[in-house]
Amino acid sequence: MSYAEVSVNSPAGRRQLFSYSIPPELDVCPGQAVWVPFGNYTLQGIVVSISQFSAVQAVRPIDGIIENTPVIPPASLKLAQWISSYYLCPIFSALSCFLPPGFERQPLTFLSATDKVLPDDIALSEGARQALKLLRQTPEISLKQLEKALGKKASQKAVGQLVERGLAQRHYRIQKEKIKPRLENYLRLNEQSDISSAIAQLQKRRAVKQAELLNYLKQQNAAVPLSSVLEAGFSRALIKQLTTQNIAILEKISVEREPIDYTHVRCDKTLTLNEAQQAALTAICSGLQSGRAGVFVLHGVTGSGKTEVYLQALAQAVNLGRKGLVLVPEIALTPQTIERFAARFPRHVAVLHSHLSLGEQFDQWHSISRGDFDVVVGARSAIFAPQPQLGLIVIDEEHEWTYKQQEHLPYYHTRNVAIKLAELTGATVVLGSATPDVGTYYNTQNGSHTLLKLPQRIKLKGNASELSIELVDLREELKRGNLSIFSRSLHEGITEALARQEQVILFFNRRGSASFVQCRTCSLVVQCRRCHVPMSYHSAEESLICHHCNYHTAVPTICPRCHSRRIKFVGIGTQKLEEETAREFPQARLLRWDSDVTRSRHAHEMLMHKMKTRQVDILIGTQMVAKGLDLPHVTLVGVISADTSINLPDFRAGERAFQLLTQVAGRAGRGEKAGKVIIQTYSPEHYAVQAVLQQSYISFYKQEVTQRQNLNSPPFSKMVRLTYVHTNEKAAQNEAERLKRQLTALMSSAGIVDVQISGPAPAFMARLRGRYRFQMTLRGNQPARLLENGELPAGWSVDVDPLGLN
Repeated sequence: MSYAEVSVNSPAGRRQLFSYSIPPELDVCPGQAVWVPFGNYTLQGIVVSISQFSAVQAVRPIDGIIENTPVIPPASLKLAQWISSYYLCPIFSALSCFLPPGFERQPLTFLSATDKVLPDDIALSEGARQALKLLRQTPEISLKQLEKALGKKASQKAVGQLVERGLAQRHYRIQKEKIKPRLENYLRLNEQSDISSAIAQLQKRRAVKQAELLNYLKQQNAAVPLSSVLEAGFSRALIKQLTTQNIAILEKISVEREPIDYTHVRCDKTLTLNEAQQAALTAICSGLQSGRAGVFVLHGVTGSGKTEVYLQALAQAVNLGRKGLVLVPEIALTPQTIERFAARFPRHVAVLHSHLSLGEQFDQWHSISRGDFDVVVGARSAIFAPQPQLGLIVIDEEHEWTYKQQEHLPYYHTRNVAIKLAELTGATVVLGSATPDVGTYYNTQNGSHTLLKLPQRIKLKGNASELSIELVDLREELKRGNLSIFSRSLHEGITEALARQEQVILFFNRRGSASFVQCRTCSLVVQCRRCHVPMSYHSAEESLICHHCNYHTAVPTICPRCHSRRIKFVGIGTQKLEEETAREFPQARLLRWDSDVTRSRHAHEMLMHKMKTRQVDILIGTQMVAKGLDLPHVTLVGVISADTSINLPDFRAGERAFQLLTQVAGRAGRGEKAGKVIIQTYSPEHYAVQAVLQQSYISFYKQEVTQRQNLNSPPFSKMVRLTYVHTNEKAAQNEAERLKRQLTALMSSAGIVDVQISGPAPAFMARLRGRYRFQMTLRGNQPARLLENGELPAGWSVDVDPLGLN
């Protein structure tokens, strides 16, 4: 008998595999999805391996197969196991990244009353009596329906009482499929019929409309959507007459949901490369032709033509019979990227990101797995696309923090996953950026990656090519009595750009109208009651909003502590900046681009269209406008304050500030006219700001990497961040201290001296969504080894290679 090691879709599974026997009638292989018994449930599982021996004595058989073919190919199966091992996450969490959209299904609990009569001497709570009454009114009821009627806690308590006393019983059923192929009605001619003869007979019988419909179908030479037939003026009754006579057939055909609108896509021609671009392309193509995994870092200043290198490298991969993945850091960039790549590879580009409907994701995933597309473009999760014959992986703006998954397990970094995927498939990786991650650039210096340089902007006709960057010391502006958001230099620059009918970007990396609301009498700052962070004022909603849990509340008219009416709005956000800009430049057409105005599905496309068609004079935005947007009519970028990211308590603060300022500066002068950047700051002497002024990544890198080495921070060490959350502050602190004692004892017994434990201490946001947070940081040589052989209690989260300490 054969046995399967299965990863089960259950929180209890964690990083463990479970052994099941394979019934003789089932043909099971690794990567296949199966139904397995797990406790009282039947759950989904993924077969990871098969052997002739069981890891345990008592095993249960697999219940059945979900799909006849493997849903996860061998390379992806190995990659998922690596993700689970490296990022210390449950193996099913890693495997689920590779599953088709909508594939995961959970067991649903149903309840029904038994025939047992309630004895008089059995005491039931009022909630249990209400639940029993509801159960006896219907053959069965779902637990969710009961929770809706009685409340979650009351329902769980009531069900426990009823089941314990034999008055009710639980049943489990698997959730229905979330998504299926889209089927549409099509009308076609019956190939077995003599259509010409049928038309002649209908005309003899004076069934003119039926004959017209047959002629219409004959001219189409293929099955026609029923909707198109109806739009052509033929009625449903007429269609039924033909199908009844078996002259035409109405059938359902699977139709793919197409997320790319090719209406405005025009085929693009290959551009002539300059010397630096050609050298980079030649190196990448050599890697492709070798068939061996390799990592190239394409360090090109903003506007240096990195995308054209990507396009021509992808074309070479396709010529070699391979396919490609192209990743972008923001969904906002996806439409722009798709348009560029679809123009070069028409009808051969797929797209994957979370703003697609579940149906579109489903269809794109299955088309990709069939090998229908040469190129897949998407955000972070597109790295898990089932692209066969993978030859080239491009990560554009590889430095961006959005490539790190922080919302849910697994907490992977796309760059690391891409490099491991390349090792498993023999693909080539290209990491492109004007401001590479310090760790990435360090790997080019130690020989792990190959460095390719594009040191100059592409020169367009009439363009001076180089950016002009000016620093404005806001301390000097205050000394001269200027209390405005706009320095005199920025005000003049905007006025001149508007007079020349050019576009302007104003960058400020904070949403809302005010940073916080404060009482002038007692200095109280209004905080979120769930997160213990200041709430931001949003004038559009006329309310205070927590940017971490989205809690809304009205703006207080009196101080809740001292009852003073002296309420003050402190600081600014993009909404306030928009109001001030409208006041200063009333003739300008303004557009705000931040997460508050991009919640609808096509918001990014509409905003981009307005900018490209010059319906906007001044674009106001957060970091969304700093990431790779190609807006050729923008000649001036104004940074309202460079200090918001510099002063964060994190070892990456300087790097983030440099990257953000450099990237937003790169939005200016990408067309035929020269660009200018004006950066306002209270810290003009900061090394990151000075490096931006000099437009020198190397100057920044040398100072940053020296500091990192002195502090033993990455890339000179590895880090693991442990976070414990609990509704009780003291309980959170006690558990964090207990784990530190346990880890310290483990280090002592194992003789580990090259790992340091910092903390535990309250997190930077000590309370988030009603739960207190304590953190510890492990730093040193492979600190994750302290956690490899044990499972942490519920409430702990593990983040390997965190973006920061907060």
